[in-house]
Amino acid sequence: MKNYTTIDEYITSFPDDVQVLLQKIRNTIHAAAPNATEAIKYGIPTFILNGNLVHFGGYKKHIGFYPAPMGIEAFKEETAQYEAGKGTLQFALDRPLPLNLIERIVKFRVEKNLAKKRIS
Repeated sequence: MKNYTTIDEYITSFPDDVQVLLQKIRNTIHAAAPNATEAIKYGIPTFILNGNLVHFGGYKKHIGFYPAPMGIEAFKEETAQYEAGKGTLQFALDRPLPLNLIERIVKFRVEKNLAKKRIS
């Protein structure tokens, strides 16, 4: 695995069609969490806002989206149609990205991360 230093560098390492999808997810996250900062953590794009907010990454047949288990649990009915693991959703490259769902999950995670800050 290559050590990327920026999300731009990460995205441009993929074929053009996958780059478009990764950029759409990135833009959706930015819109939902405008105060979040970008980083590469665990080798994949990460957005940070009072801790890790969400991660995403490109793979051979899917895009992984990592909103933590609470981000999936809160939208259980809507996420049930996607391959999932603990804290992970997989979006097939040959199907439309659920950008509205991603946006709502990110906003939910922003709310939770900001609440965590107030409690601390």
